[in-house]
Amino acid sequence: QVQLVESGGGSVQAGGSLRLSCLASRYIFSTYRMAWFRRAPGKEREYVVRIDRRGGTTYADSVKGRFTISSDNAKNTLYLQMNNLKPGDTAMYYCAAGCGWIGGYDEDEYADWGQGAQVTVSS
Repeated sequence: QVQLVESGGGSVQAGGSLRLSCLASRYIFSTYRMAWFRRAPGKEREYVVRIDRRGGTTYADSVKGRFTISSDNAKNTLYLQMNNLKPGDTAMYYCAAGCGWIGGYDEDEYADWGQGAQVTVSS
């Protein structure tokens, strides 16, 4: 099990940028698959992006070209750089860690979750 703590959320205007961080309690990036999910008000949690153990990434179509996932192994930290934000990106963002090897697009595939970071984008 690993503890995850997100930070970096906030409020921005449309077109702005934010970077979310997810600090893990120990080094996990070589053994866990990591992902970001988000939950907008009144909606179910949805997949945003995942990064596998080799650094391969897969983005949801809604964020492709605007969001970038990365990790800093020395800091045990996962990042989500979000550019050109839109009001539709307003949500609570969660980082997650899982042990699976295939798929990775469903929240049920991840066992460990952070508490979430709120992102609000105004028009």
